[in-house]
Amino acid sequence: MPIVNRVADLQPDIIGWRRDLHQHPELLYDVQRTAAFVADRLREFGCDQVVEGIGRTGVVGVVKGQLTSGLEAPPSIGLRADMDALPIPEATGLPYASTVPGKMHACGHDGHTAMLLGAARYLAETRNFVGNAVLIFQPAEEEEAGAAAMIKDGLMERFSISEVFGMHNWPGMAIGTFGIRSGPMMAAYDALEINIEGRGGHASTPQDCIDPVLVGAQLITALQQIVARNIDPLEAAGVSITEFHAGTMPGVIPQSAVLRGSIRSLSPEVHQLIKTRLADIVAAASQMSGAKLELAFTGGSPVTFNHAEQTEFARSIARKVAGDANVSENRPVMGAEDFAYMLEARPGAYILCGNGDSAGLHHPAYDFNDDAILYGTSYWIRLVETKLAA
Repeated sequence: MPIVNRVADLQPDIIGWRRDLHQHPELLYDVQRTAAFVADRLREFGCDQVVEGIGRTGVVGVVKGQLTSGLEAPPSIGLRADMDALPIPEATGLPYASTVPGKMHACGHDGHTAMLLGAARYLAETRNFVGNAVLIFQPAEEEEAGAAAMIKDGLMERFSISEVFGMHNWPGMAIGTFGIRSGPMMAAYDALEINIEGRGGHASTPQDCIDPVLVGAQLITALQQIVARNIDPLEAAGVSITEFHAGTMPGVIPQSAVLRGSIRSLSPEVHQLIKTRLADIVAAASQMSGAKLELAFTGGSPVTFNHAEQTEFARSIARKVAGDANVSENRPVMGAEDFAYMLEARPGAYILCGNGDSAGLHHPAYDFNDDAILYGTSYWIRLVETKLAA
């Protein structure tokens, strides 16, 4: 059961949708044009239900299979695509490059959305299954947990979703290949912010100051001991300070500084240990320097944990589409994915789909590879038709 022939016929349309979305990127929850585009297509395809505004700007379409209307409680499975772009200036030089300065689809969510739309069109045409295919188009995957917002709005209960599946393109994996694993698939993630309040003054009289730049520099070094000396070397963990903001001119010791960064892990226990040690080190830095330090975690997501039964099912579908040799046992990825919230709410699995030799995710030269459309869209279709077999 290789790629679906009808998808090859639909590919030009799917590419057209994808490139339209690529030209008009929107961020986080501010995806009104994208959401309207999705809802309009779903209605055109004849979806039985199209609901907007779930999780602020999320869209859900429902396609009912044959004979479903006669069932008292038909099975329903969720398929999720993300819609938001990134605040990155595009550097691809493509004819369909972003028309919005400073914004681009640098993670392939335009491709994810287009592939799920392609599956929606096919499923609405054929309805060769029994039950409900619930097509979930989510905002704010990049930050601010759009998945959690949709769940809070009753996504799972409202559409009686029993299992949920997600997919992401992956640069460096060949077109026509998939990667998946049971258990931790992607890392837990938390953004952090450390505010340092010192005592500013003239750089010629440092003895009268509490230098927040020095405190911040020492703190960055001290935080590296968490992974190096507090975490079991056989566990995966990361602590990264990626922003340091302080000062306005060479002759002034500033009053304050701000550090920002992130922490990552593949287990809740390790994640909590990192948070505990962060708090300890920040408190010690405050006591040692006399500066006032405040640590805050400003958002994140839990471990993306694939359930064993659904993982094996997803793997079997990928093999049907791409062949046994083209489906690999994927290593855990230290990137984060808020689909993790959906996997906490319902059993399911998250799979990677090869994007070929492209620039990396979140790179200004990245572009979703349209050749992946045949495989990703066919995967969604085969998953529904097999899971909800008539």
